[in-house]
Amino acid sequence: MSTPASDYPGERLGRPEAGKGSIARPGRRIGALFIDYAASTLIATAFLGYDQFALPEEAGWRLFAPMMVFAALQILFIPTVGGSPGHRILGMRLELQTGGWVGLWRPIVRTALVLLVIPAVIWDADQRGIHDKIVGTVLIRA
Repeated sequence: MSTPASDYPGERLGRPEAGKGSIARPGRRIGALFIDYAASTLIATAFLGYDQFALPEEAGWRLFAPMMVFAALQILFIPTVGGSPGHRILGMRLELQTGGWVGLWRPIVRTALVLLVIPAVIWDADQRGIHDKIVGTVLIRA
């Protein structure tokens, strides 16, 4: 059984076509990812001794410092302010598909899936990645 076609992303979810509450589009999502990863790299460099030019055998665990900071930012900011710093800067918010607060466990699972990359780059017709579908969340314009 197939789902009915929709005219715009989010229509099947009862979201408006544009404006507040509509599905966040790819440009904003990618921009937020770049903001979050740049902030993570800066924090890792300043506080964890991360050196982006070090050879992997010299860097040790610090090779993964930006990803650890990225995960921490996602897990801390999503349940407290409704999105990562990049999401909020670019006017987006993460909420349950049915609306409301995402809780505490969803940001952890969602972040783990984002770090795996593949679930985040495979989207459905509503422009929701597998990572959002699994935890029942949707990234919307705030």
